[in-house]
Amino acid sequence: MEFRIDRSSGLPAYLQLVRQVREALRLGWLRPGDRLPTVRDVVATSGVNANTVLKAYRELELSGLVEARQGSGTFVKAGLGSTDPEVMAALRARLAVWVREAREAGLDTEDIDALVRSVLAAGGDGDQTSVGEGVGVR
Repeated sequence: MEFRIDRSSGLPAYLQLVRQVREALRLGWLRPGDRLPTVRDVVATSGVNANTVLKAYRELELSGLVEARQGSGTFVKAGLGSTDPEVMAALRARLAVWVREAREAGLDTEDIDALVRSVLAAGGDGDQTSVGEGVGVR
């Protein structure tokens, strides 16, 4: 697993690390027993401070997702998500096609994020009746 830190996101780096581990668990990319990268490796590849990585790993440990083993590293203790990894992979592939089409239509990352959030806020059915109400959108 290689972490990516977006310094312009406004989200603290340690929370980005936590989010990426949680996403990897949900997507089945990490499973119980897998070893997380060492603090030294994360620092070398992402450029964040060692204390930032330690803070993220501590938060994951407090939530019961990982465990630190003295002298061995940090290991995944529990998984997240209950969906079959094959189903997740198929849905991810379909989503990748959709994102490619959205980019070809000229949408940037913020546009795509807004669309996805609006669908999720509408309960996943795409109903837009509440989107924009009261803000002058017609």
